[in-house]
Amino acid sequence: MGSQKWAYEDLTAGTSISLGSKLVTAEEVIEFASEFDFQPMHLDEEAGNASILGGLSASGWHTCCMFMRMLCDGFLLDSTSQGSPGIEYAKWKKPVLAGDVLTGQCTVVDKRTSSSRAGLGFVKIRSELYNQRGEQVFELENTAMFLTREAAR
Repeated sequence: MGSQKWAYEDLTAGTSISLGSKLVTAEEVIEFASEFDFQPMHLDEEAGNASILGGLSASGWHTCCMFMRMLCDGFLLDSTSQGSPGIEYAKWKKPVLAGDVLTGQCTVVDKRTSSSRAGLGFVKIRSELYNQRGEQVFELENTAMFLTREAAR
């Protein structure tokens, strides 16, 4: 476990990490909605166009899931992450439409070491997703737990 790139020590306030990009397809929007968010604007392009969302739109929960995959691929799987005790907030700022290309980044806001467990730190992170027009579509702030390099050995 000691070979991960990102450990608690590396995550200082202001550190920004790119999460890469993701094409949102109509097929995945419909597949997710068919199982988890069975609302018309997530299942049918006509219904999406008739809604205030302006097209076949990913569920907000689908957006959260896409973000989580981007976070794992872009950062967490190469870290000493120990999970998260929860999120402070998640905001769906604009609709995510089929055909959008999302890009993401996360920025360290603050951090502190655990008072009860040596080698563990809590890192507050603000994460954002943008569409291909540079419009922010999603924002999330949470606290994540990371091991120090010493504890990860």
